Amino acid sequence: MLNFTFQNPTKVIFGRDAISKIAGEVPRDARLMVAFGAQSARKYGVLDEVLRALAGFDITEFSGIGPNPEYETLCSGIALAREKKIDFLLAVGGGSVIDGTKFMAAAIPFSGEPYLLMENKGAAIRRAMPLGAVLTLPASGSEMNNRAIISRRAANWKRAIMNDFLFPRFAVLDPTKTFTLPPAETGNGVVDTFVHVLEQYLTYPVDGKVQDRLAEGLLLALIEEGPKALREPENYDVRANLMWASTLGLNGLIGAGVPQDWAAHRAGYELTVLYGLAHAQTLAVLVPAMLKVRSTGKKQKLLQYGERVWGISSGAETLRIDAAIERTRTFFETMGLPTRFADCGIKNVDADRVVELLAEHGLATMGESGDVTPGTIREILALC
Repeated sequence: MLNFTFQNPTKVIFGRDAISKIAGEVPRDARLMVAFGAQSARKYGVLDEVLRALAGFDITEFSGIGPNPEYETLCSGIALAREKKIDFLLAVGGGSVIDGTKFMAAAIPFSGEPYLLMENKGAAIRRAMPLGAVLTLPASGSEMNNRAIISRRAANWKRAIMNDFLFPRFAVLDPTKTFTLPPAETGNGVVDTFVHVLEQYLTYPVDGKVQDRLAEGLLLALIEEGPKALREPENYDVRANLMWASTLGLNGLIGAGVPQDWAAHRAGYELTVLYGLAHAQTLAVLVPAMLKVRSTGKKQKLLQYGERVWGISSGAETLRIDAAIERTRTFFETMGLPTRFADCGIKNVDADRVVELLAEHGLATMGESGDVTPGTIREILALC
């Protein structure tokens, strides 16, 4: 294993009725802004439950944070928070709401233009308002990490920032709040989590045996429980395992001390900007093609993945690798996600524009070995 430091200060409150414990995590004299999406948090009663748990607090509501949280929307929240002199933020929703709230937490005390915080992956962030999260859509792991993904359609970008000031103080995870998720959202969340794990696992061996086994355990749990959630949406144990897997999949633990590969995620951001695909949809399309094109560099871990996760242990190496990739594709499709552009309603992808955007965003080369070049991206997109 490589040398590493692992730090995660987020307190997790997990289980039924976890929302009732929120009040003990927020200072009684806090001026609190509760941020959420459009309608689902209110429609299904989660927001009301949060407000009841916080009865007596000075609360301002801010709604409208949508998928791929939009910079201009967040600027409205920043202005409202400054007007109300907010000093604590609470996100109620999925990864997009939590990411948007993290960005606002950093931008509210920032004296410059908020978009400057996006430069150099968030290195300009020097402090942030304290925040908590109530998770309603397991997928991104944002509830227990220091990352946020923000979009700005007017400027054609979707960017990731990472900074330790962005860790939530606490995260509330009640699996019953995922019972009402539409099948598409359930499928997207499982696939997003699955790929988070893959991109910290399918690289090259560094004798990180503990990390490998942790990653493989999460993948096996997702394969087992994901389809069950589509069949039994109100099965508490299934939902609980998926919720906890999504959190562990990107809270820093399984990636500590091992190489990581985020090429599919980075290329996927550009596809979202250009074609409006959901994040998980971009991953479902890109990952099988990317594994195929890059199978030589990932050979050892692909063989390990095929054997330990999919039980593929006999036959020629190339056939075993191909079989593991196809089993991955089939799993994504089982979760309801298309794995080819044509099935997403996209006839032609402008590979030159994708490559151009990646270069503009400092991503001309990507991958754990820096071997994903513009030519590689074109080959991957053609295979999709």
